[in-house]
Amino acid sequence: MGELDGVDEVLSRIDRTRVPRHVAFVMDGNGRWAQRYGLPRTHGHAAGEQALFDVVEGALEVGVRWLTVYAFSTENWRRPADEVRFLMNFNRDLLRRRRDELNERGVRVRFLGRRSRRVPPSVLREMDLATELTAKNDRLTLTMAFNYGGRAEIVDAVRALIRDGLAPRAIDEAALQSRLYHPDMPDPDLWQIAYAELVFLDTLWPDVRREHLYRAIVEYQGRDRRFGGVRQWRIENA
Repeated sequence: MGELDGVDEVLSRIDRTRVPRHVAFVMDGNGRWAQRYGLPRTHGHAAGEQALFDVVEGALEVGVRWLTVYAFSTENWRRPADEVRFLMNFNRDLLRRRRDELNERGVRVRFLGRRSRRVPPSVLREMDLATELTAKNDRLTLTMAFNYGGRAEIVDAVRALIRDGLAPRAIDEAALQSRLYHPDMPDPDLWQIAYAELVFLDTLWPDVRREHLYRAIVEYQGRDRRFGGVRQWRIENA
């Protein structure tokens, strides 16, 4: 069976009435992929571009409305300076190359993370241009977590609570969520992973394609989601 036939077979198993609204990918394994082929780590990051946009096409095909990808974390600043510099330039150029294509496909592009001084102005400018260009699109929201960390987001939300002068008794989950970077983002909430469904792939990110998204959705649809509750069993006498 060819690759295309395999994709079609998996696609046919998806229940289109139960497609998850929001799927998030950790784009992990670029460096290991490059090492596997004896290439510099930067080649792995570059190879991940095709994976990203094939997954975007897959999300559009099945009707996923929100897709989040982790592009650069707050911890990634610890990497070698030349790799960080490559990632900054690569993400800037990726936005230049792809923003018109994404716009034509009806994709809204947004960014999640701190607008730190460490991020080059040219990168921030491309982020703003992509956001503005695609702001009215509604087929798919592609959120790129850039200079993002879950702990950093919570810290920033708590700082906002303090700035707003909320009394301790007024602070609840709703108050905190309303001060996250994008409060309108549906589950999986990036700070509430307890009820997100996790799927682990034995595939390095540059080799990921839309078929992997489809298989993850099939697995998701086969799970029994209880959200902390238990199934009620009815026992009858024989």
